[in-house]
Amino acid sequence: MKAGAIVLAVIMLLVGGVWIGQGLGYIRGSFMTGDIHWFWIGIGLVAAALLLGAAALIYRPRTPSP
Repeated sequence: MKAGAIVLAVIMLLVGGVWIGQGLGYIRGSFMTGDIHWFWIGIGLVAAALLLGAAALIYRPRTPSP
């Protein structure tokens, strides 16, 4: 489960980076190019990815007591 959360966080980080680039107009060829709303959506996705990745790295499942 930990590995899955980290993989999901990396995918979210990459997609968020693309959306930021499109929102700022650096990546062309989409209806999102130059639309500042996609910049803010990308920022939110990157923030969520960082939180998910940090939680996945910090979280330790409880081990049952003997």
